[in-house]
Amino acid sequence: MQIIDVDEKNQLLVTNVWLKLEWNDMNLRWNTSDYGGIKDLRIPPHRIWKPDVLMYNSADEGFDGTYQTNVVVRNNGSCLYVPPGIFKSTCKIDITWFPFDDQRCEMKFGSWTYDGFQLDLQLQDETGGDISSYVLNGEWELLGVPGKRNEIYYNCCPEPYIDITFAIIIRRRTLYYFFNLIIPCVLIASMALLGFTLPPDSGEKLSLGVTILLSLTVFLNMVAETMPATSDAVPLLGTYFNCIMFMVASSVVSTILILNYHHRNADTHEMSEWIRVVFLCWLPWILRMHRPGRPIIMDFTSTPCSDTSSERKHQILSDVELKERSSKSLLANVLDIDDDFRNVRPMTPGGTLPHNPAFYRTVYGQGDDGSIGPIGSTRMPDAVTHHTCIKTQTEYELSLILKEIRFITDQLRKEDEENDIANDWKFAAMVVDRLCLIIFTMFTILATIAVLLSAPHIIVS
Repeated sequence: MQIIDVDEKNQLLVTNVWLKLEWNDMNLRWNTSDYGGIKDLRIPPHRIWKPDVLMYNSADEGFDGTYQTNVVVRNNGSCLYVPPGIFKSTCKIDITWFPFDDQRCEMKFGSWTYDGFQLDLQLQDETGGDISSYVLNGEWELLGVPGKRNEIYYNCCPEPYIDITFAIIIRRRTLYYFFNLIIPCVLIASMALLGFTLPPDSGEKLSLGVTILLSLTVFLNMVAETMPATSDAVPLLGTYFNCIMFMVASSVVSTILILNYHHRNADTHEMSEWIRVVFLCWLPWILRMHRPGRPIIMDFTSTPCSDTSSERKHQILSDVELKERSSKSLLANVLDIDDDFRNVRPMTPGGTLPHNPAFYRTVYGQGDDGSIGPIGSTRMPDAVTHHTCIKTQTEYELSLILKEIRFITDQLRKEDEENDIANDWKFAAMVVDRLCLIIFTMFTILATIAVLLSAPHIIVS
């Protein structure tokens, strides 16, 4: 009549069943004309003989779940006994294809005390049970209730024992599981894929992957709560969840690697040649990735890629050298002085050029006419000497300026090289990000298709 519950965890089937038992009792015949035309009677079952038919695989506390109704006895001796009952039977649940599974639960009926020579059980209808009044179940679809008569000889006894076994064949409806388990799992997995498109500088890349992993763990626990604690088989949905969880866990590991690459710089890491070739040349060419203004052109006859690190460094050095020459042209060439500041004029202990004439008189000596000049050489007038002193001081100050410009230029060159190395690591992180996005997307799609195609049937109704 109705499937009340299928308890997968305890492997029980609860059904509402009406038994229909018919037999002929020679002692219960009468002539209707002798009893005022009475053709049938309703007699309590404990007042007459009735077969002690019980369900062998009952899991009910009282074992017999039937309600003791009256027996309809006709004047020809035929007896009809239709006891309704809530039957709780054991049923081995096969969860291999959950939630796309079919279950076959058997209900075995037989006499408890009579052997086959004393009580012969026969099927009224060879097709099995009558399901014309069956009430539809929201989770399970009833495919059929075939019956079979079994005659078994046991080792203990020479008599045969008869039983009638009904097989209740049911199929799980998957619409609930599609909308509550499978689709959320696919959406969560797609969110894990979108995590590879998140910029590493946002700071949410790793936390997103961990949150998705926890969400899948919750869904897996929901599935585990409904499944029996058995090691005979692993449910198909559990296998799919484990694959997706493995993918998300791998995405978290990949995200850690991506963040590690993204935050590397010249002070902490040096990019090896194989990393440069793989992540800056081959993979970007395969994935059709390039940095703005720096297209990667593969040349299989010579070098792996045209934009190598040595060429990049050479370009940086050329640019810096051009800037340095420009600075020389501005100061050294226009003022007609040399940038070679190794030959520096004598300085005072304070670090400045001496512009006091008394200093020159001490160093160079002073003639009788008051002129200043090197001792033993032609003396110069004081005005000429003072002009030469000022010019010498100016040249020295300009040479110091050129020295500072060279220092600044070296710092700029170093910063450009460090920025270029950091940009190489960031681009390698982008390449790994794109590669993981493609790999995990294909894995998710193939895993979903493989699970759906491996199922024995896909019914969403």
